[in-house]
Amino acid sequence: MNGSGLPGSPPGADRPDLGIAGARYGRYVVALAAILLIAFTIHVALTAHKAAPGILPGTPIPPFAAPLAIGGPPGEADVAKHAGEGQAGRVPACSERGPGILNICGLYERGPVVLALFFDAGSCAKTLDDLRRLAPEFPQVGFAAVAVKEDAASVARIVRSKHLTLPVGVDTDGRLGALYAMVSCPQITFVYPGGVVQSTALLMRPPLATLRSRVAELLATSRARGWRQARTGPHA
Repeated sequence: MNGSGLPGSPPGADRPDLGIAGARYGRYVVALAAILLIAFTIHVALTAHKAAPGILPGTPIPPFAAPLAIGGPPGEADVAKHAGEGQAGRVPACSERGPGILNICGLYERGPVVLALFFDAGSCAKTLDDLRRLAPEFPQVGFAAVAVKEDAASVARIVRSKHLTLPVGVDTDGRLGALYAMVSCPQITFVYPGGVVQSTALLMRPPLATLRSRVAELLATSRARGWRQARTGPHA
């Protein structure tokens, strides 16, 4: 028991050769670390999605007035609730009305609203095709979209190429995307008449049937809450 190895063996004979085994062990450690890193990244991404699902149901939707991609005035989106809020806006967003302005307050004052925030990246803008298809089916609902961190010229090309008639605004500096807790593209929000969020936002482009079902639900629950579409015309 002098620590020199087995009886009759040369010094160090009981010590295994760690060269090959050590290299293999090192590779295993690296592989395990990579797997843990991927799992952690996925967990963080999923947690972020759950932590920021747009505007929570039952919450008043933040007001905004954004220039339209076609015919809108120059400048950034106004997200101010009151006058003199610095970068948010000099005047309350709800008070900014006009033919070249997309005003969320003006939309929900008339009825339920489906609002899509999107980037011009990948297939994200294709959600505009879905809104265009559904708008004639639900004339009582206001469909609108806002391009986040995009310039008006590029968004105008999208609007023209898709022959859109629904209003599409521009949020060039991303302040609206931040205010609406945008974590994915597109982000589709469903709003009751009066400006309260009806349900959890869709955080990806759904099948058209799913979106149609959500819009029908928005309309039905709006009516159940007592909303009736204002009559127009000479007999209103």
